[in-house]
Amino acid sequence: MGFDKLMADLGGVPLLARTVAVFEECQQVDEIVLVVGNLNLEWGRSLVGQFGWQKVTGVCGGGARRQDSVLRGIEHLHDCHWVLIHDGARPFVERELIACGLDAAAAAGAAVAAVPVKDTIKSVDRSGFVVSTPDRGTLWAAQTPQVFRCGLILDAYRRLETEVTDDAQAVELAGSPVKIYMGSYDNIKITTPEDLEIAEAILRRRTAKGVT
Repeated sequence: MGFDKLMADLGGVPLLARTVAVFEECQQVDEIVLVVGNLNLEWGRSLVGQFGWQKVTGVCGGGARRQDSVLRGIEHLHDCHWVLIHDGARPFVERELIACGLDAAAAAGAAVAAVPVKDTIKSVDRSGFVVSTPDRGTLWAAQTPQVFRCGLILDAYRRLETEVTDDAQAVELAGSPVKIYMGSYDNIKITTPEDLEIAEAILRRRTAKGVT
């Protein structure tokens, strides 16, 4: 059986539910649309009732690519000026991080949570040989939330002709500037069972410190 990260149990709560709760409790968020796999639509809807989320206005199925899924989610929103796009598999997002993203985007139109990389990064060719070693001081690891003016990200995605790995890249390709704001090293994305073990350790540490 495959590892379904969004359904994974984290501290007795489905991972997706732990993530959504932060946005549900954030005063600056008015509306939430959940984008899940087409086979998980009923499960997603059941979470809304189970946890009593009042801000979730839609649960929709994703597309073939990440960018298709994001576009479907945005198109389900109602008259939003700002859009926060967040990976459901990043359960340690905090309300302060959401607020910082909105502040950064207000000035630039687009903003991305990120953290400075700690490791030396190597650029490698297809044969596995090092091509170059970029200056680590200029490298940041992108996270979510990524925050955009609604019209800006919609236009970028509707004009997109190539595959991108995050939402900011679509805006970059459209020629618009994107501001980096400081993320959190706790704000990990859970993709594998090993990531879940790391998340459980983070949760224990945060619980011991009274951070939820």
